[in-house]
Amino acid sequence: MSFFGLDCMRKKEREVERKIRANDREYNSSFKYATNSIKTSKYNPFTFLPLNLFEQFQRIANAYFLFLLILQVIPEISSLSWFTTVVPLVLVLSVTAAKDATDDINRHRSDRKVNNRKVNVLISGKLTSEKWMNVQVGDIIKLENNQFVTADLLLLSSSEPLNLVYIETAELDGETNLKVKQSLTVTGDMGDNLEALAAFNGEVCCEPPNNRLDRFTGTLTFGTQKYSLDNERVLLRGCTLRNTDWCFGLVLFAGPETKLMQNCGKSTFKRTSIDRLMNVLVLFIFGLLALMCIILAVGNGIWENHAGSKFNAFLPRKENTAFSAFLTFWSYIIILNTVVPISLYVSMEVIRLGNSYYINWDRNMYHARSDTPAEARTTTLNEELGQIKYIFSDKTGTLTQNIMTFNKCSINGKSYGDVIDHYGQRLEITEEMTPVDFSFNRLADPKFFFYDHALVEAMKLELPDVHAFFRLLALCHTVMAEEKKEGDLVYQAQSPDEGALVTAARNFGFVFRSRTPETVTIEEMGIQRSYELLAILDFNNVRKRMSVIVRNPEGKLSLYCKGADTIVYERLHPSCSELMKVTTEHLNEFAGEGLRTLVLAYKDLDEEYFSEWKQRHHESSVALEDREEKLEKLYEEIEKDMMLIGATAIEDKLQDGVAQTIEQLAKAEIKIWVLTGDKQETAENIGYSCNLLREEMNDVFIVEAHSPEEVRQELRDARLKMSPATEQDKFLIPEVILGDTPKVVQDEDVTGDYGLVINGHSLAFALESNMELEFLRTACMCKTVICCRVTPLQKAQVVELVKKYKKAVTLAIGDGANDVSMIKAAHIGVGISGQEGMQAVLSSDFSFAQFRFLQRLLLVHGRWSYLRMCKFLRYFFYKNFTFTFVHFWYAFFCGFSAQTVYDEGFITLYNLVYTALPVLGMSLFDQDVNAGWSLEYPQLYVPGQLSQYFSKRAFMMCALHSWYSSLVLFFVPYAATYDTARDDGKDGADYQSFALITQTCLTVTVCVQLGLDLSYWTVVNHLFVWGSLGMFFIMTFTMYTDGLFRLRPSSFAFIGTARNCLNQPNVWLTVALTALLCVLPVLAHRFFYSQISPTINDKVRYKVRQMKEPAPRPRRPRLTRRSTRRFGYAFSHAHGYGDLVTSGRFLRRPAAARTMGLIPTGRSPGFKPTGRSAGYSPVGREQNPKQKVEPTSLQMFRAVKDSSF
Repeated sequence: MSFFGLDCMRKKEREVERKIRANDREYNSSFKYATNSIKTSKYNPFTFLPLNLFEQFQRIANAYFLFLLILQVIPEISSLSWFTTVVPLVLVLSVTAAKDATDDINRHRSDRKVNNRKVNVLISGKLTSEKWMNVQVGDIIKLENNQFVTADLLLLSSSEPLNLVYIETAELDGETNLKVKQSLTVTGDMGDNLEALAAFNGEVCCEPPNNRLDRFTGTLTFGTQKYSLDNERVLLRGCTLRNTDWCFGLVLFAGPETKLMQNCGKSTFKRTSIDRLMNVLVLFIFGLLALMCIILAVGNGIWENHAGSKFNAFLPRKENTAFSAFLTFWSYIIILNTVVPISLYVSMEVIRLGNSYYINWDRNMYHARSDTPAEARTTTLNEELGQIKYIFSDKTGTLTQNIMTFNKCSINGKSYGDVIDHYGQRLEITEEMTPVDFSFNRLADPKFFFYDHALVEAMKLELPDVHAFFRLLALCHTVMAEEKKEGDLVYQAQSPDEGALVTAARNFGFVFRSRTPETVTIEEMGIQRSYELLAILDFNNVRKRMSVIVRNPEGKLSLYCKGADTIVYERLHPSCSELMKVTTEHLNEFAGEGLRTLVLAYKDLDEEYFSEWKQRHHESSVALEDREEKLEKLYEEIEKDMMLIGATAIEDKLQDGVAQTIEQLAKAEIKIWVLTGDKQETAENIGYSCNLLREEMNDVFIVEAHSPEEVRQELRDARLKMSPATEQDKFLIPEVILGDTPKVVQDEDVTGDYGLVINGHSLAFALESNMELEFLRTACMCKTVICCRVTPLQKAQVVELVKKYKKAVTLAIGDGANDVSMIKAAHIGVGISGQEGMQAVLSSDFSFAQFRFLQRLLLVHGRWSYLRMCKFLRYFFYKNFTFTFVHFWYAFFCGFSAQTVYDEGFITLYNLVYTALPVLGMSLFDQDVNAGWSLEYPQLYVPGQLSQYFSKRAFMMCALHSWYSSLVLFFVPYAATYDTARDDGKDGADYQSFALITQTCLTVTVCVQLGLDLSYWTVVNHLFVWGSLGMFFIMTFTMYTDGLFRLRPSSFAFIGTARNCLNQPNVWLTVALTALLCVLPVLAHRFFYSQISPTINDKVRYKVRQMKEPAPRPRRPRLTRRSTRRFGYAFSHAHGYGDLVTSGRFLRRPAAARTMGLIPTGRSPGFKPTGRSAGYSPVGREQNPKQKVEPTSLQMFRAVKDSSF
C-alpha cells in the first residue's frame, strides 16, 4: 500500500505466514517486518516538488499553459511576451502547492504526535520508555490503564484474575462496550515478573498482515508445547485498555501492518465533478482553438497567394506561403489562448478558498458545548457539496449520542415518566425542569435524571409492585459491578440496555453491589440482601428474553424474566389478561415515541419441582447431541404461567436534530445509507427512531442469507416486488468519458417507499463481482439502506461500488477510526469530532461536531458554492469566448496577419483588472435565496444533483451566446465607424478608434451581463462592478496620454485616441446599442422560460418576493414517531454471556474486600426513604450538561455491540 510510504513496499515477496520469536530483535529483523512508525502524509521534502507538480500537471489546462509558454519563447511565432504566461502560471502552481504543503504539514504533525507517544518496552530485562515508532515486532511491551494499544499484540499476562483484560474498541469498529480478552495460562503465569518475561522465548507462527478485524489464527510454541491462538488472545492497535491496571503483550504486527492501518484505505487525489467536466471541456476548447487557427492559417495561405504578393515590394518576405500559414497557425494559437485563460484557475482557487472560510465562520455550525467550529479541511471540494446524491453514514456516535437513557416505565398498569401540570396536561421535559432529588440515596448515580416525582412517592410508600419491579431490574442481568472505594460503583455491562436499567434500579433504592458465580448482592432501600443465583436462562436472538432463578435470604424461590413483549406475553398466566391490555396501551405509547420497550414478569417456583428441573437441566447441558434444543425445551417449560409486573422504556438517544436533518435531506432527494458495525436489530431500531425506516413504507426487506445463491435470490425477490416489470439487462447505460466506456446503473422507477437491511455475511457475498450489480440495483431502488455488521473495509467497498456504477456524488460521514476508509473512498469525507478520537476528522475533507450541521453544510453552503461556481464558469467562459471570437472575426479584415483587434494594454488588463473583481464578487457573495429559505425549501438542492447549472449543454449554450455577442461586438462598431466622420469633419474610421470602441462595447456589455446574472446585490458587488467600469475609463485615458507615449512609444501607441474618440455622441450610441443587442436575447429567453417552464428557483424566489417577509428561522420541532412497532430488548446483548457469569471466568477480584464496611442487616448509614432519563456510564464519571466536562471516549455509555462480526 503506497499510502503508508516506502516501509511497507520493501518486501518484494508476498508474506505467506509470519514467524516471530519473543525478545529476539536480531532474529525478527531478518524478516524485514515493518516498524511501528506510521505515515499518512503524501510528501517529504525531496518528493514534494516533483510529486506535487506531477499532480498539478494532470490538470490539462496547466499542461496547456506550459506548452503555450514554450511557444511564446519562439520569436518567429510569438507576438506577446512570455511574461504574460509564465507569471500567472507560476502564481497558480505556487498557490496550489502552498495549500497542498499546508495540508501535508498537518498530516506530518499528526503522524509525529502518534509516533512519538511513549510506551514501556522490555529491553535487556528492564522496562524502558520508548517512542511508539521505535517499537519492533517481537518486543514485549507493558500497557497501563487507559493507554492506547501500541501495536497488534499477543496478550501475555495482566493484573486481573484469570489474566483477563478489558478493552474498548471504539476506534476500530465503533463499538463502545468493554470487551474481554484473556491470555493463555502458560503466559499468564508470568504475571509482571520481569525476569520471567525477559526470559520468555516463545515462537509465534501466525497469519500474514490482513484487514480482518474479527479473526486471527496462529500458534505459540513455548518449551515443548504448541498452543493455539485466536482473536480472543490478541489486542489490536486502536483499542484502549480500560479498568485493567496493567498488561504485557508481544508485538505481532506493527505500524502499517496492523489491522487498523490495513483498514485505513488509500488516500486518493480528490477532484470535483466540475473539475472532471472541465478537463473534458478544455479538450473541446483545444479542439475549437485548433479549428479556428487552422481556418485562419488556411485563410492566410489563400490571402498570401492572392493579395500578399502585391505587398512584396514594400514588405519583402523570405518564407513561402505554406510556411507563412504554418507560422500564422502558431501565432493565432498564442493570440486566441484567452479561450482558456489561466486566470480562470486562479479565480477558481480564490472562490473555493472564500467559500471555505464561510464554512469555518458559520456560527450556526459551531457547537458551543464542545467548543468545536465547523472546519473546511480541504478547500478544493466546496462545490461538490452542492451535488450530493448518496450519503453513507456511520451510526454509533454519528446518528446517536452513544447514550442509553431510562425514560419511562409502566408498573402494575400505571405509567411513570411523564410530567403532568395542575390541569392534567403533559409537559415537555426540558433541561430547565427540576429533576427528582436522589440525595436520599448515598449510592445514587449523579448522572441519573428523572422528572416524575410520582415514582419516588410510590417507592416511599413501599408499594409491593414497585419494589418487585426494581428488584427484578437489580437481579435479572449479567452486569459486573466494580467498587474501588466505598460507594463509588462502576457498572460494566455487555448490553447498554442492561446498564441503563440497573442504574435506574440503583437510583430508586435497589442497588446492585456485587456478584459471585453463586450469589448476587443488592441493597434494597438501604438493607443489604444476598440472593443465591441458581440459574441464568441466557438471552439469544431467538429467545429475545432473559431469566434468572434466585433464592432470597428467606429461602423463597423465584424466576425473574425480562424480554420482548410479544415473547413474554405468550408465557404469562391467564389472570394477567386485564393488566396486559393496560400495559399494551403504555407500550404502544412508548413505542410511538421511538423508545425501546421491555416487559418484566416473575414466577414463584416450587422447591421440589425446581430440584427435578435442575437435574434435567444439568443432564441437558452436558449432552453431546442436540444440547441447544434440549436446553431450549427446558427453558420453555419453566418460563410459563409468569405474572406480569410492568414494562420499561429506554431511549437510545439520537444526536440533536438527527431526525429533522434526515427529513430535510430526504426532501432534497438525497439517499442515506447507514453502514454500521452494530448488530442488525440495533441498527433497525435506530433506523426507525430517526425516521430512516418508517411504518408507512410499503416494505422493509431483510437480507440475512448465508450462501451466495440465497443472497442473490433474496435481492432478486426484493427487486421484483418493488418493480415487477424490471428487465434483467436493460439497466446499464454506457457513459463515455475520454474514450473510456464504464457502465452506469441508471435509476429505475419504483412506486412506493421501500427499505433494505442487509447484514455483514450477506453483504460479503453481495459485494462479489458476479453479484454486485444485483445488490446495487436493488439497493438503489430503496429509499433507505442499512448495512449491519460491516467491517471498515466493507464500508469503503460499498462506497466504491456506488461511485463505480452510479453517476452520482457520494458523501461519507463518521466519527471513528473504523470510518476512515469510507471517508477516504467517498467523493466528500466528513468527520464528526466526537468521543471516538480524531482519526475520522484527520482523514476528512470537512468536519464539525454534530450530524445536524450536515443539512446546513449541504443545503446552504454546498448549494451556494455550487451555484456560485457554475455562475462563475458560465460568465467567465462567456466573457472570454466573446473577447476571443472578436479576434477571429477581425482576422478576415487584417489579412490573417495575427494582428490583435485590441490594444495590447487592454489585452493585459482585461482579465486582470477590468473583469476580475465583478466576477469574483458574484462568486463570493451571490445567493438566489438566503440561508433560511434554502433550509425551508430543500427541493432547491435537486438541480445541483442533476448538474443543471453547469454541464456540457450549458457550456454549449454559453459558447453560442458568446458567438452571437462577438458578432454584434465586432460588426456593429465596424458598421458604425465605416466611412464616418467626426464632428470636426475629420475621418473617424481608423484602426485605433475602432479598437477603442470595440473595447468599450465589450467591457460595458460584460458588466451589464454580469448585472443580469447577479441575484443578490451587495455593497461589495456595486463597488466591484461600477469600480471596474470606472477603472476601465481611468486606465484608458491614462494609457493614451502624451506622457506615457513619450516614455515608451512602442507600448503606448494609442496616443490621444480616448480623448478624440469618446467625445463623439455616435460612439456612446454605438456602445448602448451593442450592449442592448447582446443582452436582449438573454432577457427574452429568461422571461419566456420563467413564464412557460419556471424552475424551482424561479418559483421559490417568486414566492419569497410575494411574501415580502424575512427568511424564516430554522425550525427544530420535536419530532415524534407514532408507531405500533416496539423495540425489543438487548439487541446488542451477546449470546453466552450468562455462562461466563455463572462460571466465574469473567469476574474481577472478589467483591468481598470492597464490601467489608457494609452492614449485613438494617438500614445503611445515610439512607433516607423519602423521580426524565438516566444515562448509563461504565466509568462512573458525573456528566452535568450545564458544566464543562473533559471529553472522553467513555463519558456516557454508548450503543454497545458484542465483539463478534
